[in-house]
Amino acid sequence: MRQRSLISITAALAAGALTLTACGSRDDDGGSDSGNGGGGTTVVIGVDAPLTGDLSALGLGIKNSVDLAAKTANKEKTVDGITFEVEALDDQGQPSVGQQNATQLVANDDVLGVVGPLNSSVGESMQKVFDTAKLVEVSPANTGPGLTQGPDWRTKKVRQYDSYFRTATTDAIQGPFAAQYVYNDFKKKKVFVIDDKKTYGAGLAATFTDEFKKLGGQVVGTEHINPDTKDFAAVATKVKNSGADVVYYGGEYPQAGPLSKQIKAAGAKIPLVGGDGIKSADFIKLAGPEGVGDLATSVGAPVEELPSAKEFVANYKAEGYKEPFEAYGGYSYDSAWAIIEAVKTVVEKNDGKLPDDARAQVTEAMQNVSFDGVTGKVSFDEFGDATNKQLTVYAVENGDWSTVKSGTYTG
Repeated sequence: MRQRSLISITAALAAGALTLTACGSRDDDGGSDSGNGGGGTTVVIGVDAPLTGDLSALGLGIKNSVDLAAKTANKEKTVDGITFEVEALDDQGQPSVGQQNATQLVANDDVLGVVGPLNSSVGESMQKVFDTAKLVEVSPANTGPGLTQGPDWRTKKVRQYDSYFRTATTDAIQGPFAAQYVYNDFKKKKVFVIDDKKTYGAGLAATFTDEFKKLGGQVVGTEHINPDTKDFAAVATKVKNSGADVVYYGGEYPQAGPLSKQIKAAGAKIPLVGGDGIKSADFIKLAGPEGVGDLATSVGAPVEELPSAKEFVANYKAEGYKEPFEAYGGYSYDSAWAIIEAVKTVVEKNDGKLPDDARAQVTEAMQNVSFDGVTGKVSFDEFGDATNKQLTVYAVENGDWSTVKSGTYTG
């Protein structure tokens, strides 16, 4: 049940890329026919996400949601004379692979926008490639503040790339939002902070820690884990001996689930709290029965509870996708739709056709895109960040994520 939030905040986690293919679908590469009705000009929306491996549950939800947006645009003939297709590339959650995918998408002249990636570290590897090519990128999940506001974002915000946008809010607000809930609402005063040393996890843990200390909370221990292992017995023992009444983890569900389970097994019967990177059904499976009561913050309001998302949820189900849309489904759909709206602006501006410099014009048009999307109002500020700063706290209850509190962070 949703409760009214006293805080407001935004968060985001990983990013994406959209690619376009010139002729037809390429299903063997993860592409889709996207309901191609034939005729007119084909525009490809690229998707970059982890489609295999530990994070594939989130990645496949991203891919499917972009596919649904393209099919909807084709069915409704949203852009006269344009048929949208989707080509999805698998970055395996690896920055080096993401950079290769970015180069591949840039090489295809029919790609006018990219959705993704999921991981902020992968996003960092792709930005310059896309920006040099003036190819717009809209991430539904990247939450690292530096991607848009630079490495010194705490003291001096400077936009990094004109071609980079995101529909998810950043860790600059997600971390503090979580800290305020844990301290003020959850009444936990002693935290043990753990992260996976990656861009997303370390950044999220840092912003949580700063706010928790500011509120008067005590950090009784910190630790970094190796995301390539699943044995956290040593860390779990440190947590037990620290006297912490809560654990905050900056990272993703493949590690968070086993970590939560092993902390409880070590005798520390305390909740684990994380960000949007752990809000997956797979976390619940990995954490087991002991994960009941664990918490996660995630971007936006609960999609299932938004009137604006009812059609998306129904259409996603009707398409029969094998995988759930997961935490970033609504944001992925809105990221793809932002590209579609930008393409529409360019086509209408150029007498119903795509100009030779379509990529540059689509990137320019993105800055002024504004529409009522699945996740609420979609628009971008001067840094390319989402103007929607909504965040939600979820708890593991009865084998699912249950909404606890939704609001925004005011600082």
